[in-house]
Amino acid sequence: MQVEKFYYDNKIVRAFGYATVLFGVVGMLAGLWAAIQIYAPQVSLNFAPTTFGRLRPLHTNAIIFAFVGNATFAGVYYSLQRLCKARMFSDKLSWLHFWGWQAIIASAAITLLLGYTTGKEYAELEWPIDIAITLVWVVFGINMFGTILVRREKHLYVAIWFYIATWVTVAMLHIVNSIEIPVSFMKSYSWYAGVQDALVQWWYGHNAVAFFLTTPVLGLMYYFLPKAANRPVFSYRLSIIHFWALIFLYIWAGPHHLLYTALPDWAQSLGVVFSVMLIAPSWGGMLNGLFTLRGAWDKVREDPVLKFMVVAITCYGMSTFEGPMLSLKNVNAISHFTDWTIAHVHIGGLGWNGFMAFAILYYMIPKMYGTTLYSKKWATNHFWLGTIGIILYAVPMYWAGFEQRLMWKAFTPEGQLRFTFLETVISIKPFYILRSIGGLLYLSGSFFLVANLFKTIKQGTFIPNEAAEAAPLVKEQSEKKEYWHRILERKPVTMLVLSLLLVAIGGLIEMIPTFLVKSNIPTIASVKPYTPLELQGRDIYIREGCYTCHSQMVRPFRDEVARYAPNPGDGGYSKAGEFIYDHPFQWGSKRTGPDLAREAGKKSDSWHYNHMYDPRSMSYGSLMPQYVWLHDSKLDTASTPAKIRAMQTLGVPYPKGYDQIANRDLMHQADSIQANLKKDHIETPANVEVIALIAYLQRIGRDIKSAPKQTATANAQ
Repeated sequence: MQVEKFYYDNKIVRAFGYATVLFGVVGMLAGLWAAIQIYAPQVSLNFAPTTFGRLRPLHTNAIIFAFVGNATFAGVYYSLQRLCKARMFSDKLSWLHFWGWQAIIASAAITLLLGYTTGKEYAELEWPIDIAITLVWVVFGINMFGTILVRREKHLYVAIWFYIATWVTVAMLHIVNSIEIPVSFMKSYSWYAGVQDALVQWWYGHNAVAFFLTTPVLGLMYYFLPKAANRPVFSYRLSIIHFWALIFLYIWAGPHHLLYTALPDWAQSLGVVFSVMLIAPSWGGMLNGLFTLRGAWDKVREDPVLKFMVVAITCYGMSTFEGPMLSLKNVNAISHFTDWTIAHVHIGGLGWNGFMAFAILYYMIPKMYGTTLYSKKWATNHFWLGTIGIILYAVPMYWAGFEQRLMWKAFTPEGQLRFTFLETVISIKPFYILRSIGGLLYLSGSFFLVANLFKTIKQGTFIPNEAAEAAPLVKEQSEKKEYWHRILERKPVTMLVLSLLLVAIGGLIEMIPTFLVKSNIPTIASVKPYTPLELQGRDIYIREGCYTCHSQMVRPFRDEVARYAPNPGDGGYSKAGEFIYDHPFQWGSKRTGPDLAREAGKKSDSWHYNHMYDPRSMSYGSLMPQYVWLHDSKLDTASTPAKIRAMQTLGVPYPKGYDQIANRDLMHQADSIQANLKKDHIETPANVEVIALIAYLQRIGRDIKSAPKQTATANAQ
């Protein structure tokens, strides 16, 4: 049979690899800066773009989409060509993908720091960038499937299955979650509201972790681990079970992020059941990886690439055991809103994703430069700094989480809450300091990576087009009986369609009843749309990232009701009908600050004014940054009509033509707040942003407080 000669494209792999290193360091620096702000808020420099609320989404986006994203693309472009025995389908599409993705990352960094955000976790980017992501993702898909279709290797190896499932599922998640209505060039509102928005967001958020941070990296594990160990994967059959079970079960688990909230109980229970089942395929994949190294432990001790992979796979196993455990309601009652969740997330992020990215870089770069790694000792130093950094990061966060929950739930013998919320924050400051030290060690290790790769590149010669040869793919009728999966592995389009159907089932079953069955979201007659000033204040609240520290969800626990809604007229725990005008929802994921769901009327306008200017003047020991610019920045009233019209399109019942007179009502309410401040000897213009923010804070929970007792009770049942 004639053998064809061709060349693998290493230039695109190198480009994504370099971007991985660059954005890894940038993302870690942003995370370290944000971590220090938690206990030393003055390092925000009293500058809007560098406050925690804006740095935190920059950090998460930089790590997820810039660092891990570029590492994934580098690994996929490297492995796919060799698994298919074909050059990438189109060099032009490869570079369009690369530069398009880097442009998205740059635009994300700029817009997030400037406060342009949707306020939806892991999906903060505004609508023009969402469209760009969709287009670039399609380019990647065409290039990937084009390569698969022109392959010279008949069999589709397990890594490619994970790449296919990643592409189709991420496309589905991104499109569904990003349905929004534009208000202006860089402002939009989520199409969904309240409970529905929360369900869609965490269907997306959980599965963004599953299908952007897990499935593609598992594909890379299945390729690079056997290559680095020079051993076949432990069990091909186990990899089949791992793949199909994982992609089917993962998509159902999103509601476990919303336990004890206003989400219908049936949806919560569904999320719990599938989350617990997830441990089986997840650990099947972990064991398949670790057992691949049976008999090769001497090599592990010598090879830093394998060292990183072993710890990465172990961290994957830890995270995928802890995730189902945290989805159990009795455990979630302890962990949710605490730093336990932060520890859990970073075991996966630092250990699984970070260490796999480092291992892949250490493996690929020397091979593309025709040399060996410059220093195994430096790589080993990197490994130990990173490993110790993970431990010093995670253990204090676990401890902080346990302490938070114990203090939040503590009562005196007389039945009163033992600790104020601020006391719980101050008590865990030492753990935040230790966490930042762990992050610093992890970041320091990455500088060993940079130096080592630089020296490796200097001593080698880059191979831009790596020569290869293989026989062309010939379609033959097999005479012997084959397993169904062997047949399926020759049909990538069929595998694509089956993967899409499998991952769509869970989302449809969870969403359709929530959207179409009205009894899942009972209305409360007293809940009214936000006034124009409150709507503007809510947008400022989201812009400043207040949702990253404050939740708006009082759960049906004795301690939460006692802390946030202690009086009979406070409305008790949160109900689904409260949030029908919230585009997007604001239930939060973490309580670094207290819950705000019943904030209305608790404090005076002047308290909020002074608190935003200098939090420690009103709450001694507070760790909240100052928001001094809100007291001088003029409110953008020109945007009010467009925002009202957008809300009307979303079904918010403002009167017809209200957009034309909305600013009149806005200024009337602003003048009222200005007069209240003047009574407390505070002179301020009525048209500054802090006035709008005060209006919003004084509105949160007011409607439910004014609801007739029997109505609130009926809707809570």
